[in-house]
Parts: sequence; C-alpha cells; structure tokens
Amino acid sequence: MTFEEMKSKYCGANIRKKHKDEEHKLQVSMMNWFRLQYPSMHHNLFAIPNGGRRDAITGRRLKEEGVLAGVSDLIFLKRNRHYGALLIETKTRKGTQRNSQKEWESKITEDGYKYVVVRSLDEFIKVVNDYLKDV
Repeated sequence: MTFEEMKSKYCGANIRKKHKDEEHKLQVSMMNWFRLQYPSMHHNLFAIPNGGRRDAITGRRLKEEGVLAGVSDLIFLKRNRHYGALLIETKTRKGTQRNSQKEWESKITEDGYKYVVVRSLDEFIKVVNDYLKDV
C-alpha cells in the first residue's frame, strides 16, 4: 500500500481537499479579476467565510453570532434595476449544492435578490458584467 492510499484509507479521502482547493483557486481568481476590473467597487464584493473545519466551541460561537448554513460564498452589494444584490455560490465543474444552500437560495430569491452558481472565471465575468449593465 502506498502512503497516499494509506492516508486516504485512514485519514479520509483527499477528494474533498482537492475539491476545496479548486473552489478556493476559482474564488481567488474571481476576486482578483473583480478588484482589477472594478476598483471603485472593491468594497461591494466580499466573501462569507461560512465553510471550513472548526472545533465545536468555535462552531457554536459562530452560530450564536449569526452564521447561517447555506449562505452564498460571495455577496455583491450593488442594486441594479431588477435585484437588490447579487449572491454568488462558487462551485467546481462537478460540484453540487448542499441542501442548506438550495434552501437558502430559495428563500433569498423570494426576497428579490439574484443568486447564481458560478463554475468558472469566464462565467463569473459574464454574470458580473451582465448584472452591472442594469445598474
């Protein structure tokens, strides 16, 4: 048995870590593009650190402070003619939304916000530029 096989068997599969790294890299590229393209609105787009591993005490404290499961990865606070804000969930090509994310999407879109799942930098660029055409 190789070290990687043993690590996968006894420490959990590396698939999740690779997935998170891909999602992380995508989100970083999206933020870098946005900050270069729209420097005057750099404060309007921000990340929600809703994921990641935490100990039980930290998890409890964050929930007490108002952290909600399912909230989108990015929030763009800029109203356009049709929506109050743009909410962006970052996923890899094969990534799927968890039930909490689908539930949050359903509730937030009822309130007049645009919610999108973005799977590439090109898709992000198109979504943001199209959204801002209606400002």
